[in-house]
Amino acid sequence: MMHKQCSTAAQALGDLKDRSILYDGATIMVGGFGLCGIPEQLIIALRDTGVKDLTCISNNAGVDDWGLGLLLHTRQIRKMISSYVGENPTFEKQYLGGELEIEFNPQGTLAERIRAGGAGIPAFYTATGVGTLVAEGKPTATFLPPAGKARVNQQVFREREYVLETGLFADLALVKADTADPFGNLVYRKTARNFNPMMATAAAFVVAEVDHAVELGEIDSDRVHTPGNYVDRFVVTRSEKRIEQRTTRPG
Repeated sequence: MMHKQCSTAAQALGDLKDRSILYDGATIMVGGFGLCGIPEQLIIALRDTGVKDLTCISNNAGVDDWGLGLLLHTRQIRKMISSYVGENPTFEKQYLGGELEIEFNPQGTLAERIRAGGAGIPAFYTATGVGTLVAEGKPTATFLPPAGKARVNQQVFREREYVLETGLFADLALVKADTADPFGNLVYRKTARNFNPMMATAAAFVVAEVDHAVELGEIDSDRVHTPGNYVDRFVVTRSEKRIEQRTTRPG
């Protein structure tokens, strides 16, 4: 049985440049939603490799001094494929200054593009974004939507326009989970189970950052969220788990 655990985040990425998995111009998926479920230490290790001109696929770009915001500060990211980027002033400044390319996606479309890439689906049609800037320059087609009895009775069973979106696949995915076993089977915790599971299926090489490691067999097979055959390496770290927007009630 292959043991996939590395001792540090730096070690987990250490030889990937020599193996041409990590290189200038690479496409990298990074899990997380806001600061929830981001592979914090792997992002730092990625920054320290010095690779540049990266295309990063991630729901957002962290905040100014954490998450992918660290790679924006060092100008290692050339393009972001994202959904929500409103919490990062560095992102805003680089975008408005023409230093950063952005491919915006409705959040559900981004999730489905990643899922499709992992499933080997090159493209799919969706009604989301039709008639907006999101659909500019993309092929469209008209279809009858799937219809159940209730939809027919509501007289919404009609042709409508759909836009073609492509699946996404990356050279490398960095994901965050709660628990891993030696084979790399992963279990996510609560809202950290956001973009991480689908990204783990949609890259040529997958490295996971986890909070806990257990022995093989300690994870019930029914509880495995990402099977270990998708995961190449993992590392146990101590995460800061920062809160992006702290909201409190007067005491």
